[in-house]
Amino acid sequence: MNPYLSYNLMCCKGLVIFLTFGLLFQLNAQKNAFAGVPDAGEASFSISITSSENDTTSIYKITTLDGRTTIGRLVREDETSVTLDVEQFGEVTIMRGYIRTITEVAEKDFVDGRYWFPNPVSTRYLFAPNAIPMKQGSYYYQNTWIFFNNINYGITDRFSLGAGTVPIFLFGVSALPIWILPKFSLISDQIHLSIGGVIGGVIGSGGGAAGLLYGTATVGNRNSNLSLGVGFGYVDNDFSSKPVINISGMHRLSLRGYLITENYIFPTENSSEGIISAGYRYAAESFSVDFALVRPVAATDGFIGIPWLGVTLPLGVR
Repeated sequence: MNPYLSYNLMCCKGLVIFLTFGLLFQLNAQKNAFAGVPDAGEASFSISITSSENDTTSIYKITTLDGRTTIGRLVREDETSVTLDVEQFGEVTIMRGYIRTITEVAEKDFVDGRYWFPNPVSTRYLFAPNAIPMKQGSYYYQNTWIFFNNINYGITDRFSLGAGTVPIFLFGVSALPIWILPKFSLISDQIHLSIGGVIGGVIGSGGGAAGLLYGTATVGNRNSNLSLGVGFGYVDNDFSSKPVINISGMHRLSLRGYLITENYIFPTENSSEGIISAGYRYAAESFSVDFALVRPVAATDGFIGIPWLGVTLPLGVR
C-alpha cells in the first residue's frame, strides 16, 4: 500500500478512537455535573438574575438539566421559578430546580432573529493564535492528527498559558518533546495586540531549547477577524536575524460554520518560502472540528496540499 495512504488511514482510525473517547468524556462530565443537583421540587438559590421587577428588556438563555435551552425576554422571577417571553411560544415558566445555568445574552448575538452562541474557539486559527484573549477561567484541549496535543487556560482576561506535546514515548522513544505557550493581550473594541511565545524543548534528549517569540495584531471580533503576526525563532541563545510572518483570518458563515486561513512567510538565506492554507471549521458549543489543506507555495503543479484535521474541546467559561 502507498505509504502516504497508509498514514492517512491510520490517522483516520485514530481520529475515530479519539472522538469516541472524547464523546464518552463529555457524557461522563455531563453526568457528573448533574450529581447533587436538587430535585425538581426543590428551589436552587445559587442561580439568580439581577434585574428590576418590571424589566422586560433583558434577554436570557436558560439551560435545563436535560440540556435543552430556552431563550427569551425576562417577564418575572422569584425564588422558585423564572418566566421568559419566548418568541412563538409566549410565556414559558421554568422551575429553578430544573435549571442548570442562566446566561444573559445581548441583542448583537442575534442574526436574522436567530441566537448565535459565542464562538467556542475564537482565539486560535488552525494552530497559530490571534491577539484576542481567552476569558479568565476558560480552557480548551486541542488535538491535531492524533499526535499533536495542546491545552490552553485563561489565567486572567488578558493572560493565558498553554502547553503541548507529542507522546512519542508510546512508540518506545525515551525523549518527549514539549512546548509552553504564554500569551498576553491588550484589547479594545476592534483592535487587539498580543505578545507571546512557543517555548520548546525535548525531555530526555540532553538537547537545548528552541522556539519562537512573536507579536500579533488582530482586527475584528471573535466571529470574524484578520491577524498579522511577526516572530523570531531561536535555538538556545541564538535568535534568527529575519522574522517569520504569519497572516491568518477567520470568518463566521453561519451558526456553526467558519472559514479559516493560516499562512506563513519563512525567511531563507537569499529569499523566502511560503506556506498557505484554507479550511473550514465546524464548531458546536462543546466541540469543533477543523478541515483544511496546507500547501507550500513552491510545491509542484501536481501537489494539491497536505490535509489538516484538528479537534478542539472547549471547557470551562467561554
